[in-house]
Amino acid sequence: MAHRERVLENPVSGERITFRETAADTRGELLAFDLDLTPDGQVPAKHVHPIQEERFEVVYGTMRFWKRRRTDVAGAGEVVVVPPGTPHKFENAGDEPAHVRVEVRPALRMERLFETAIGLAREGRTNRRGLPKPLDLALFAREFEHEVRAPFPPRGVLPGSSPAAWVAA
Repeated sequence: MAHRERVLENPVSGERITFRETAADTRGELLAFDLDLTPDGQVPAKHVHPIQEERFEVVYGTMRFWKRRRTDVAGAGEVVVVPPGTPHKFENAGDEPAHVRVEVRPALRMERLFETAIGLAREGRTNRRGLPKPLDLALFAREFEHEVRAPFPPRGVLPGSSPAAWVAA
């Protein structure tokens, strides 16, 4: 089923997302999008998708991925897969823009997560890396707890604590 192409641009993190297939197109099985990153573009923080797998295929440019304690650099034609529950972060590792095809399985509410994160950035409600400010981060973490989590709770916060407790730590 075809859909109207939709593009989101994050003015803070340098991410440009062009949705190719959405949860609505795939009955929730897949979110597929093109990710363009400026030379200094990056995902704002290390994170975990509890039940989703992410697959990154570098079309052009050079990307750096941190998975657990390992660093991988991938260029055109290379694929990096991040299994569910794996702490990870990524960035453009080159001096030129990078273009990556990304697949997230299952889709869950990732499309809405991106819309929310980019909306916060546009409204000036993130830090200079693109991470939402404390209250917004607590609300974001609660809203999208099935899609994304911090890789570990901040020092002094017990596992199972509310996201608001993370912010207060």
